[in-house]
Amino acid sequence: MKKILLAVAFLITVPAFAQDKLNPPVPPAGNVTLPLEEYNRLLELANKSPRRVESAPLPYTIKRGDLKLRVANETVMGTVQLEGETFNKGETKVALTSGMTILDARQEGKGLPLEQEGGTQTAILAGPAEFSVVLDAGLSLNIETGRASFNLPVPSAGSVRLTLEVPGDHTNVRIHPGLITSRESANGSTTIEATLVPGQPANIWWATREVVAPVVPREVRFLSSVKTLVSVSEADIRLAVLADITVIQGEPAQFAVEVPAGYEVTGASGASVDSGDVQSGILTLKVNAPAERSHQFLISMERAIGVRKADVPFLSVRNSQRETGEVLVEGLGTMELTATEGGSLKRMDIKETNPYLRSLARSPLQAAFRYHHQPTENPSLALEWTRFPDSSVLAAVAERAVATTLVTTEGRSLTEVKLTIKNQVQPFLKVELPAGASIVSADVAGEKVKPVEGADGQRVPLLRPGFRPVDSYEVSFVFMHSGAPFAKKGGSEISLPKMDVPITVLEWEVFLPERYKVRDFGGDPLAASLLQPSFQPVVYGELVSGAFEAGVGRGDAVAPLQLLPGQLGGYVVDPSGAMLPGVQVNVTQLDTGATRAAVTDGSGRWIVSSMPSGRVKIAASRPGFSPTVRELAYDANYPAAYSLALRLGAAAESVEVRSDDRMLESLPLDRDSKKKQVQVSNAASSNVLDLQRRVSGVLPVRVDVPRAGSSYSFVRPLVLEEETKLTFTYKTK
Repeated sequence: MKKILLAVAFLITVPAFAQDKLNPPVPPAGNVTLPLEEYNRLLELANKSPRRVESAPLPYTIKRGDLKLRVANETVMGTVQLEGETFNKGETKVALTSGMTILDARQEGKGLPLEQEGGTQTAILAGPAEFSVVLDAGLSLNIETGRASFNLPVPSAGSVRLTLEVPGDHTNVRIHPGLITSRESANGSTTIEATLVPGQPANIWWATREVVAPVVPREVRFLSSVKTLVSVSEADIRLAVLADITVIQGEPAQFAVEVPAGYEVTGASGASVDSGDVQSGILTLKVNAPAERSHQFLISMERAIGVRKADVPFLSVRNSQRETGEVLVEGLGTMELTATEGGSLKRMDIKETNPYLRSLARSPLQAAFRYHHQPTENPSLALEWTRFPDSSVLAAVAERAVATTLVTTEGRSLTEVKLTIKNQVQPFLKVELPAGASIVSADVAGEKVKPVEGADGQRVPLLRPGFRPVDSYEVSFVFMHSGAPFAKKGGSEISLPKMDVPITVLEWEVFLPERYKVRDFGGDPLAASLLQPSFQPVVYGELVSGAFEAGVGRGDAVAPLQLLPGQLGGYVVDPSGAMLPGVQVNVTQLDTGATRAAVTDGSGRWIVSSMPSGRVKIAASRPGFSPTVRELAYDANYPAAYSLALRLGAAAESVEVRSDDRMLESLPLDRDSKKKQVQVSNAASSNVLDLQRRVSGVLPVRVDVPRAGSSYSFVRPLVLEEETKLTFTYKTK
């Protein structure tokens, strides 16, 4: 009776305990003070919509596959258990397996209906939930002389385990691909456990001890396609051969390839290659899966060369019923390669070649061919090449070089070289001066720098601290050469140093003393008078055009204006005809809107480069003068000198000229004008005058430069690390 009372008491106390747990104590009523920021945060959290649950990226997954099979008679029977999970709500279509004969399907002991879609068995499963499906399946067994095998479709699961029982004690079962983890023999059968590659069919075979009547082996027949990449380098020729074998009949255990004379096999590989051996010039490739219908081999060979021509060998797989192929040729390094085909070899587009073969190339491909081996006609390919030395990346280039040389009566010379540099990363300019010469000053973008003495020559800085060029800029240096004293008559030679940057065009002006008459110039440069008319001097006192209606006519001699194709330039003068420095000149290409700017130098000269042909507008302005605008048709192949005159006036006033201006020097001259033009052609330019002034007060050198004399202009295009020499004969006047 006491036990019953205790039980009742226990039953009565349980609900009270549960009620206490479900109803926690409530705090006493009253007001709670919160900061405004916390109150706003609570309101924001209360009003925030619930987070939307995104659907799973995959509708389902199969985590594990467990296959238990047994070989009996001529069939393979067993079960396939698949464990996985569906993620979406509702029904999900799950692909289970393909390539098997499914006898029954169960889920949790109940029958599961299956659907077949394209050879794949699928099931409709509810979710989201985990599932476990068991399939009763069967496979056919291939039995040949001394060998049994079957192909097992492996499910696409996270991991797949196989348990297989085959008849016979200590039967050597092999699987590819896969890994056998245990082997056990008992009661006349062998049981193995293995791990398979998910989603990749496995080939399983073993040797049988059945005694059968000998069968005559079937003749082996196969087709081959040999694709060869020929790489020509400086020291050797390398062959990368991609051989595709398609077996039509039989089960070949090995393939033989003849190695060309002089070549060494450096590698042979392939998915089905068991081993490779070279004996007596024959490469034998043994395969580990003779029953496979296709094989692919990659063979590499090389041969040392000492000449600049060679014949390409064509590898062939012995006993092939039909053989086709492709040949790709690449040259390693800088070379000019010529390929001459013959026989059944035909050229083809490089883009049509095998993409796997193209991927083996490391350099641009030179040629591509295809061929078909014929019993009476073999392909042939002869290569011949010329190799060029490799060059480094162009770090700097001189768009223009202007050299000015003053020669004294003692034969000494003082030369200033101005370079318009476009520089990427080159810090110094290597200068190889003539014997007896030395650099006296150097400038980078208008500021002095210090040259550096090296074992192989002097170096002029191309950059200076804090200077980061974004466009072309000027680098200059002055050097003095001792030379040889002049006699009453004879010959002389002066030269410009070799510089390690390419120079697009070199302009050289040589100023010789008045007491010497010179002629018979020779050497590397050309006289400017032999080039286009735009290199000729202009005598403004004798010529008047629309640009000079403002009053130009003083008869002043003007220095030669040398223009190259694509350049546009001229002079700017004031109403009295005097040259105006510091004038802003803007040239606009009317068709494209591109604008180039220049400022006139001390002699009033301006030049812009890289101008295309077409209509252009030239605008010149300077404080205190009325701006002038001119429109004209410009031909980049025949550059002309166009000059402007500025009138005194306010900046608001402007003068616009529209005409088909001609180059001033193209107008006809009378006899006196021609005589004067010849005199002017030997007049010193502003470069000479500027260098004369610098000698007297700026340069750290004492030399008596001539104040009177004749100037001669020369041009040399495209100078590539070369010394420029000028020779002439002279006699005393």
